[in-house]
Amino acid sequence: MQYLAFLALLAPAAMYAVGLFARFDRGQPPHATLRLARVATVGGLIVAALTALAIGISGSMTSPTLGVGSVGLSVRLDPLSTVMFVLVAFVGAVVVQFSRNYLDGDPGHARFMGNLNLTVGSVCLLVLAGNLVHLFVAWVATSLALHTLLVFYFERRAAVVAARKKFIVARIGDAALLGAVLILIDTFQTADLAAVLDGAARLAETRELPATLGIAAVLIAVAAILKSAMFPTHGWLLEVMETPTPVSALLHAGIINGGTFLVVRLGDVMMPQTPALILLVLFGGFTALFASVSMVTQTSVKVSLAYSSAAHMGFMLMLTGLGAYSVAILHLVAHSFYKAHAFLSSGSVVDYARATGSGPKEFAPGPVALLASFAGAFAIFIGLGLAFGVPFAERPVSMTLGAIFVMALTHLLARGLAASRAPYVLLRTAGSAAAVATAFFVLESGAAALLAPALPAGESNGPTAMVLMGAVGVAFTGVSLLQILLPTLTQKPAFCRAYVHLKNGLYANTVFDRWVGAFR
Repeated sequence: MQYLAFLALLAPAAMYAVGLFARFDRGQPPHATLRLARVATVGGLIVAALTALAIGISGSMTSPTLGVGSVGLSVRLDPLSTVMFVLVAFVGAVVVQFSRNYLDGDPGHARFMGNLNLTVGSVCLLVLAGNLVHLFVAWVATSLALHTLLVFYFERRAAVVAARKKFIVARIGDAALLGAVLILIDTFQTADLAAVLDGAARLAETRELPATLGIAAVLIAVAAILKSAMFPTHGWLLEVMETPTPVSALLHAGIINGGTFLVVRLGDVMMPQTPALILLVLFGGFTALFASVSMVTQTSVKVSLAYSSAAHMGFMLMLTGLGAYSVAILHLVAHSFYKAHAFLSSGSVVDYARATGSGPKEFAPGPVALLASFAGAFAIFIGLGLAFGVPFAERPVSMTLGAIFVMALTHLLARGLAASRAPYVLLRTAGSAAAVATAFFVLESGAAALLAPALPAGESNGPTAMVLMGAVGVAFTGVSLLQILLPTLTQKPAFCRAYVHLKNGLYANTVFDRWVGAFR
């Protein structure tokens, strides 16, 4: 059964072949490249489904290594890699199909489809990596393939500047990951991913952790932070709109998730290393809060979506820092589908606004409605949690997530109360909140059960983690209240001044522009 793992390599191999063929397709329009791109991505999705079926029958497996010793090309199939493989293959197939029509008539259509297949294939290689060298090479290949898409319109100055900033950040992240890989290989005397994770888990049980593992964990955290466009290096993510929309969809739905995947993939190395986890919580949590507030000040649909992605990436990294790996992957999958749809349908939002002359109305609830909404959200969350048998007292991370989720439900209920006090509106709003809470518990428990064989057991529950969780809960409560009260706050002169600074992202991107010479 181990050799069946090589079946998964057919998908990225076919996509790489399309990328090579597109270099020689001079047809206008490039019918051959378009057909091959569709065959490769749809075939990749079929292969991903077959690999999921294979591990469902035989369990996790790692293929033999094509290389020297434990260094080379190998495939690890387990619940984590299979979920990511299916996700990437599905999003890739949709984006390729969308691009067939979106770029119809563009003279660089074949080149774009080839680079798009190279990028999707590289991400597939990344999530399937069975050893550390394979992981690092695929990590770098993903970034370089994305770079070709970011400069697709190389005559556009803004696109070149965004790609330059992304290139610099990515190379620093590559250096950090390379350092971590070399340390792990030297520590465990193997590059095999399964052997490294097993060795790290055994060391964690004996509490005999060498200092070098702590350094490797910090380097992995740095690589993940830079990959996920955390503050203050988030600026390039806001400026890639000069590329075709399918690139934004693929970037936000798949490639930028690499940071979260890396931390979860190496979870046994990361879990016992408190400094690395604190780094993830601080950068991830601050970026999530900053981007959530800046997002609501934007007037551009795509820039608002970019801030939304930065906020979600920050939230996922924060979850990994708290040890909530299964919830982070659940969030990753949900965000990928949502963001791919949001970017591919962003033109429809503009059409709607033009047709109606306005966007959706904003309602600011009063103090009584706000308190009633909070009480209702708390009752729904706790009631359904107890019904699902969630041990809140034994899972401190769940309590933190619960506090954040209660504020999200409060936002939903408050908007309903502010919009109308009609009984049918209140019932529908309460029903929607209950349905969302039910989906949360069902999906969380399902993700935990599905991913358990591939993730380290336990959650962060030390004193430092508890302090961080409390700070996270308070901070997200404040941001939720700010978003709920935004229509009222925009009438205040002091907030209007702050609004301008938030709309400009606290000028962190301007500093970044000067650093890379964007104004020259």
